[in-house]
Amino acid sequence: MIGKNRKVIFASLSCLVLALCVRAQSVADITDITPKVDDPPVPVRTVAPDYPPDLRRNKISGMASILVVIGEKGDVLAAEVNKASREEFKEPALEAIKKWKFKPAELAGKAVKVRVNIPVRFSVD
Repeated sequence: MIGKNRKVIFASLSCLVLALCVRAQSVADITDITPKVDDPPVPVRTVAPDYPPDLRRNKISGMASILVVIGEKGDVLAAEVNKASREEFKEPALEAIKKWKFKPAELAGKAVKVRVNIPVRFSVD
């Protein structure tokens, strides 16, 4: 019985890992992007990035620019760092943006998939 349970757990975990891998795409992999829209996407839920402790302690501010593909349902489909003022800002900015939710962009009244650049600021004021 224990062997059977292990197989079921392993199969379940394998499916979960496969689903996560299939969902994770790079921005460049998504090609069906609408280049121009009537209404741009609007953030409806944002998550602040974790400020790197050493940079906060030393009162170092900066920014990261994140290239994001937002789907027709307002989900972040893919995101990658475009540039950052400091290496330490890249990962926290990227992880925060992946948790955002948007009112989708629209073209002729229909929700469409778009690519946008989102600046993420780190300020110690």
